[in-house]
Amino acid sequence: MGRKFLVALGGAVLALSMAACSGGGAGSGGDKSGDKPGDLTIGVSMPTQVSERWIADGNAVKSKLEAKGYKVDLQYAGDDIPTQSQQVDQMITQGADVLIIAAIDGTALNSQLQAAAAAKIPVISYDRLIRGSKDVDFYVSFDNYKVGVAQGTALLVGLGLLNKDGSKGTAKGPLNIEIFAGSLDDNNTQYFYGGAMDTLKPFIDNGTLIVKSKQTTPEQAAILRWQQETAQKRMENLLTSSYNDGSKVDGVLSPYDGISRGIITALQNAGYGSGAKKLPVVTGQDAEIASIKLINDGVQGSTVFKDTRLLADQAVNAAEAFLQKKQPQANDTKTYDNGVKVVPAYLLPFATVYKDDIKATLIDSGYWTAEEVAAGQAKK
Repeated sequence: MGRKFLVALGGAVLALSMAACSGGGAGSGGDKSGDKPGDLTIGVSMPTQVSERWIADGNAVKSKLEAKGYKVDLQYAGDDIPTQSQQVDQMITQGADVLIIAAIDGTALNSQLQAAAAAKIPVISYDRLIRGSKDVDFYVSFDNYKVGVAQGTALLVGLGLLNKDGSKGTAKGPLNIEIFAGSLDDNNTQYFYGGAMDTLKPFIDNGTLIVKSKQTTPEQAAILRWQQETAQKRMENLLTSSYNDGSKVDGVLSPYDGISRGIITALQNAGYGSGAKKLPVVTGQDAEIASIKLINDGVQGSTVFKDTRLLADQAVNAAEAFLQKKQPQANDTKTYDNGVKVVPAYLLPFATVYKDDIKATLIDSGYWTAEEVAAGQAKK
């Protein structure tokens, strides 16, 4: 999948100011600017509590809204689409003033969004773009194509083909890699995959990297619901089908830390990481504490850190703007076409984290403590 195919996946320049809205969309009605925060309710719909990332997101959004005095209805859907649909329906029925939604399936909430628009409830799509609806008012996320580029680059750095400064490394091919992608019902999957594969493609084309299984399409590489156990099973199958001739895996592109841990478990069960059979380089995303420990221990190669505190801040800013009958100023108004409209977006920065970045990027910023990194567990 080339950059040209993902036509509008360009970067954005950050901007923090608010601008007055001329109207239109679900957020144009129901002036709440004179209401006190305590009289207003924000519905927050998160996909799952299985991933610690989404727990952190939900808690961050809730605590920041409550600190400003708003009432918050936070619901987790257990990665079940009908449950999320029902929960959003209930938020609308109970009179939510704004909805912040991280969708399980980016195409499954159209009727709920129509109901929100009819009730003049603004809808903020949180990190995962809701597709196929004109009733999405705003999108807060990261530049997910560039996240994919960062993951592909981290794999090349881990393999020694590139240095961290982007210069050519000392490693020589051919090197065997395998490709994993996220869940196909998550709009971000295509962006992560596109950015990563555009980065790796020159090395695959010239024979430096070999995908021994030949499974390189997003459909072949996808892991439904981003599940760790599904990733482990796929890696086990790849090892059985493509590496039963004595060859070894040198690197694995993984788009998410939970998937990475499943991959690593399969590799360790197959004898990697013991004796002369060293573990392959494995990438990741979300800086989950269990994977940060693995990176610190030299087991996982890297992760992409997307600061959920900053994302929560932008969701809160957007919600407040809508309640004041304003439009949050987007820093990207071209990229995120959901199939019906281009949704104005605010994109945040991210950072690639290798072992020597853990202290400066995660511990010094207060995201994780040194004790949590050492234990691989978040404090309750």
